[in-house]
Amino acid sequence: QVQLVESGGGLVQPGGSLRLSCAASGRTFSTYTMGWFRQAPGKEREFLAAITWNTGSTAYADSVKGRFTVSRDNAKNTVYLQLNSLKPEDTAVYYCAASPRNLPRRSYEYDPWGQGTQVTVSS
Repeated sequence: QVQLVESGGGLVQPGGSLRLSCAASGRTFSTYTMGWFRQAPGKEREFLAAITWNTGSTAYADSVKGRFTVSRDNAKNTVYLQLNSLKPEDTAVYYCAASPRNLPRRSYEYDPWGQGTQVTVSS
């Protein structure tokens, strides 16, 4: 099994930045892609970005391209999501998840998931 733990969320003012981390442990060799999603109250879970462990290939949702950047540190088994130019509508719980597939965008293609970290953008 793979265990995922997110960190780095918090309260930030509009226009600010945060860096989220997702530490993976366990049978990480069974995963190919790490993805980031978010879910706001009353909304569906939304794909944000994904990255492959081996080549570092990435995929982004159009809604965050240019503002969010996904990266990984293979030595630390950790994936990051840099959030820049944050807006109040970015407020949500942010999740990382693992997939054996190549850069999938649908939440059902990911398992397991981390517990999530809250990001609140407010003045």
